[in-house]
Amino acid sequence: MSGSRSMLVAVVILLSALVLMAGCGQPTAEQAAPGEEAPPPLTGEPYVIGAMFAITGDASSLGIPERNTAQMLERMINESGGINGHPLQIVIEDTRGAQPDTQSAAQRLVERDDVLAIVGPSRTGTTMAVIDYLERVEVPMISCAAGIDIVEPVREWAFKTPQSDRMAVQKIIEYLQQRNITRVASLSDNTPFGKGGLREIESLMPAAGIQVVATEEYGPTDTSMTTQLTKIGGTNPQAVICWGTPPGPALVASNMQQLAMEIPLICSHGVANQRFLDLAGEAANGVVLPAGRLIVLDQIPADHPQRAVLQQYSAAYQAEFDQPADTFGGHAWDAIQIIVQALRQVGPDRAALRDAIEQTNGFVGTGGVFNFSPEDHNGLTKDAFVMVEVVDGHWTLVE
Repeated sequence: MSGSRSMLVAVVILLSALVLMAGCGQPTAEQAAPGEEAPPPLTGEPYVIGAMFAITGDASSLGIPERNTAQMLERMINESGGINGHPLQIVIEDTRGAQPDTQSAAQRLVERDDVLAIVGPSRTGTTMAVIDYLERVEVPMISCAAGIDIVEPVREWAFKTPQSDRMAVQKIIEYLQQRNITRVASLSDNTPFGKGGLREIESLMPAAGIQVVATEEYGPTDTSMTTQLTKIGGTNPQAVICWGTPPGPALVASNMQQLAMEIPLICSHGVANQRFLDLAGEAANGVVLPAGRLIVLDQIPADHPQRAVLQQYSAAYQAEFDQPADTFGGHAWDAIQIIVQALRQVGPDRAALRDAIEQTNGFVGTGGVFNFSPEDHNGLTKDAFVMVEVVDGHWTLVE
């Protein structure tokens, strides 16, 4: 048995508590403890759910950890007794981060595989591309994308686990106000995620006494941001806010360093992964962003309600894949766990499953403590975020 596999076996019992979490948010263990009987064999028909992730393409830094997490959870849940004696089967599709591929994937999962629910997609734009279809065929979806448009207005069958762009802007506003920063410039990518972030910046910051002195955009495949940054520099901002996912924000950080722009760079939660650090290198130092607590797990107070869950996910992922757990993989972890909890309660009925997801309350996940309701299909507040700064190439909790 390999070292990583041995470590994983050692944490399975700890992880089973989270895998089998009850609706009140407290764990109930079915995994056999030492001296107890093993879980009964899986004899029922599989419960099949679908997953759509950007495993290849320019958003693969999101989709790969989501895919890995889904595969890991499928095995762990089945080794722990499945779902009321039924094995869990997760059918995974690669969307390539593109809307046409996502639409085709959704149709295959529904019409070919007859899935009970869908986890994903990874991106806001690809989620919006399938949301009407899944509403029409009445299949519950828990997206792994951040855009608030996914859940506002509330759609009956659509949910999401990542903290929203609105919450991220609210958290950034708190940070700016604490530092008396009143003039900012926005540089966002021209995807639905970037446009959603810009919309929230322009909507919320003026009301908070913060002037948005410039708004520039870039394309996800652009190779230089110096033109946009030069224009921004001429407006005398006190900080630049960049809204996008890697590689774009890493290029912004590097170009700001090259242009000797010494004002702060504040990024969205879309850069909270190792790929951003790898691409930006030394230019990442000093970058500030709102993020979930996973990337600063070792700095979270011991009595915080998420700490045990974050430790469990982090340990399992490290053991399984020999690399640190990822914020975006955590979004898939939360979504799958919420669906599994609902399946335990109501079984393989899509309508009942949708209702059980909507009634999820007090669910402690990697992204926060989820309290869904008919009026809120995200179930989080801005307090699901902390502010993080890159210091010497490492994520550091901002006090």
